[in-house]
Amino acid sequence: MESIMIGISSCLLGNNVRYNGGHQHDRYITETLGRYFRWIPVCPEVECGLGVPREAMRLIGDPESPRLVTIHSGIDHTDRMLNWGAKKLKELEKEELCGFIFKSRSPSSGIGGVKIYSSSGMPDRKGAGIFGGAFMKHFPLIPVIDDGRLHDPVLRENFIERVFVYKRWYDLTRQGMSVKDLIDFHTCHKLLIMSHSPKHTAALGRIVADLKGRKAGKFLFEYFSILTDAIRLIGTAKKNANVLFHMAGYFKKRISEDERRELTEIIEEYRVGLVPLVVPIVMIRHYVRKYDEPYLKKQYYLNPHPLELMLRNHV
Repeated sequence: MESIMIGISSCLLGNNVRYNGGHQHDRYITETLGRYFRWIPVCPEVECGLGVPREAMRLIGDPESPRLVTIHSGIDHTDRMLNWGAKKLKELEKEELCGFIFKSRSPSSGIGGVKIYSSSGMPDRKGAGIFGGAFMKHFPLIPVIDDGRLHDPVLRENFIERVFVYKRWYDLTRQGMSVKDLIDFHTCHKLLIMSHSPKHTAALGRIVADLKGRKAGKFLFEYFSILTDAIRLIGTAKKNANVLFHMAGYFKKRISEDERRELTEIIEEYRVGLVPLVVPIVMIRHYVRKYDEPYLKKQYYLNPHPLELMLRNHV
């Protein structure tokens, strides 16, 4: 697969752009994810004209529209950041982005959990940084995460799965998606979506069922918006186990009683937290290959991202 374009806070690549002249190099990002992603580095503070090093800043005021102010001198850089940000977002529209990794807790780049100070100087609220918040509003369907959450195994797997889903969707829409393309896309992602939300799976199924004799165009945004809402939800052990048992049902007349018992036991061991998700997945994939099961062969649930990332070894 061609490299996937991902925006990233520049300091996470090892660039010396932080307020203190340093960086926040993350080797997992550059050495592991870098084999699959191509980075579009962004440093809002440097790119809007502030120097390195520079006085540290913080957010103050209303969490819905905070001000970006230097800590000691009280200089307000909000308008400078907003004006630059509006232009930058337009530029990023051309970059074919399929995700963005932001610097956590940054008053410019944070996407959540950034301290917002009251007039008394106390941090009494939390929110998003100026640019991070603007990015999420401008690109509501693009997967985002910060470097702090990226090192949570469950959140990391969810983010990277969403990036690969977004990439497959982007490639289809870029070439012009037909009704057949949308139906095929939904069919191949159905069990993956189900592992996040059976409710959303049913809603998407109704959209696809109503497509007969119509053009796909006006349904694409609605479909992908619902899909995005679905896969943002974390796939719990219970939901994954339900999907695994559903897949196991395809082999109930093909495998022996001992094999059925073993598969059931392994899925149950995963459900109660004794083994990671990769264990039952490997066994299901074995039976899919052995019996050449056509429907399950198409399911991205079994291979949502490169095996080399070993993401399901830890969830």
